Amino acid sequence: MAFKQASGPARILVFGNEKGGAGKSTVAMHIAVALLHQGKSVAFIDLDLRQRSLARFFSNRKAWTEANQKTLPQAFEPFLHETPAKLVDAPEDVAVAAFDRALGEALATCDMIVIDTPGGDSAMSRRAHMCADLILTPMNDSFIDFDLLGQVDPVTLDLKRPSIYSETVWNARKHRAIENGQSIDWVVLRNRLATTEARNRKRVDERVAALSKRVGFRVSAGLRDRVIYRELFPFGLTVADLSSDVRPVAVSLAHVAARQELRSVMIELNLEQGAQIAGAVDEDERERVQA
Repeated sequence: MAFKQASGPARILVFGNEKGGAGKSTVAMHIAVALLHQGKSVAFIDLDLRQRSLARFFSNRKAWTEANQKTLPQAFEPFLHETPAKLVDAPEDVAVAAFDRALGEALATCDMIVIDTPGGDSAMSRRAHMCADLILTPMNDSFIDFDLLGQVDPVTLDLKRPSIYSETVWNARKHRAIENGQSIDWVVLRNRLATTEARNRKRVDERVAALSKRVGFRVSAGLRDRVIYRELFPFGLTVADLSSDVRPVAVSLAHVAARQELRSVMIELNLEQGAQIAGAVDEDERERVQA
């Protein structure tokens, strides 16, 4: 597939929080596909070198569309390494050089660059954060996830200080400011929230709000814990792809709600640009689903 030349300076979106299980890859693949449906040229770099969920998703996407003779927009993966997992044990300068080459190729080719980082610290992950225009940090409704952002007093639950990942972002922001005077936007996505309110969520909300003022991030709603966000992974599809022509699973009102939720996330992140997510169900389709 031929990819168009970037129409202007590419935006770099980095998904990170140095913890597994928060939904980084799930959110990354959904945002990447939503951008593709806006007509953006999108490159992705998967720095989770062992798991490589984002890379497998787009590999599945290509295989499914070819096998089913469907036409869907595809993302571009710049060359990182013949065997990416080998970069885990490579010297830091070698790993960073490989990332810089891949990023340079993506910057010359695409409008948007989506970078998924591993659930832990690495030289390439730190480098990616320094290059970001927007850092997206999904976190679950849990003090376990919050601990990566800030530490609380075990007795009072009062916020004590920023934690390890906040320091990583702070260092990235400081480096960017010194390098070229630019800033990095940081958004914490409250991800996989339960559908009902809970006392624990209120406590987490209060600490997140306090920390956001202290270290300078925005808070936004992410994606709820829906099976439908995961059931399409084997096909390399998201809810943004579903239409009368692309329907590997039965469509229900839950899929309609999920598409609207994804659109809301895009709007909150200033990534929607007035475009409707492809595959959005019109009123006739909504009535057919309800029937």
